[in-house]
Amino acid sequence: MNKLKAFILFSMIYVTFVFGQAKEEQFNFWVGEWNLTWGKNGKGTNTIRKILNNKIIEENFNGTPSIPLIGRSYSAYDKNTGKWKQTWVDNSGSYLDFSGEFKDGKMSLSRKLIVKGKPVIQRMVWHSITKNAFIWNWESSSDNGKTWKINWKISYKRKI
Repeated sequence: MNKLKAFILFSMIYVTFVFGQAKEEQFNFWVGEWNLTWGKNGKGTNTIRKILNNKIIEENFNGTPSIPLIGRSYSAYDKNTGKWKQTWVDNSGSYLDFSGEFKDGKMSLSRKLIVKGKPVIQRMVWHSITKNAFIWNWESSSDNGKTWKINWKISYKRKI
């Protein structure tokens, strides 16, 4: 029986190594305590943790003292659609919902909406990901994704 358990464990490790991490673990890079910087003087913090049996990613963003923005998001991998889903709420009363995926080393979540009567796509892109740092972009497109404008670029550095 011990040989069977060892074989199963080895097989699981091998499959994970060969085929990459499970989709439910693709946001694990974001989990932790972060110092944030943007622009010339922007500073904030973000605390990301796994909750509800490690199935949900909870974000606690604090932009003060640079900006008076405090927000929360909840992200989950939806096995039915094969997409990540995120809901954002903040102290200005905003509610935003996103959907997307991890591909080519980047996590990208987007949403479509109408702004002043015209269709717009908004997206968040986590990229240049390492163990202790990455870049997060808030982007928008008014030409159905042909071109993108970076509206807000945040550098994340892990608190150590």
